[in-house]
Amino acid sequence: MSGKQTGVLREQLLSALKGDQSHLDFASAIADFPDHLRGAKPPGAPHTAWQLLEHLRIAQHDILEFSRNPKYKSPQWPEGYWPSEDAPPDADAWNASVKAFQNDWRTFSKLIQDEEQDLFRPFDHGEGQTLLREALVLAAHNSYHLGQLVFLKKLLLEKR
Repeated sequence: MSGKQTGVLREQLLSALKGDQSHLDFASAIADFPDHLRGAKPPGAPHTAWQLLEHLRIAQHDILEFSRNPKYKSPQWPEGYWPSEDAPPDADAWNASVKAFQNDWRTFSKLIQDEEQDLFRPFDHGEGQTLLREALVLAAHNSYHLGQLVFLKKLLLEKR
């Protein structure tokens, strides 16, 4: 693959990670989520907004650290990826989770943009994963759970 083609691929990955085109963006998904509904779970819903936000943050952080730190150890599955509490302890916890997600997103995006990073080379650690694979997993994972978050917000606001 030429340098120009790799550049185009990096741009497409960033677009997907940002939430462009067919992917949902983080800011839109969390915008105006009412404080009092962040721990609410309508009948049949598997998660609250807080649980989804924290899961997004934890999973993204895990993918980032796995992609850049060969000594990193992932949390236990599944308990290490989901908070046990339905609601954030306070508004500060929600805001801190949002900021941590955004910071890790920026860091991962810089990793993708770094031309020194070979998108196709398997990591020395892991089981053949590449930076390309991790970017695709992250984009799909975030899009899926952000969709759940938007759907949950609509359900909760309709019940009012």
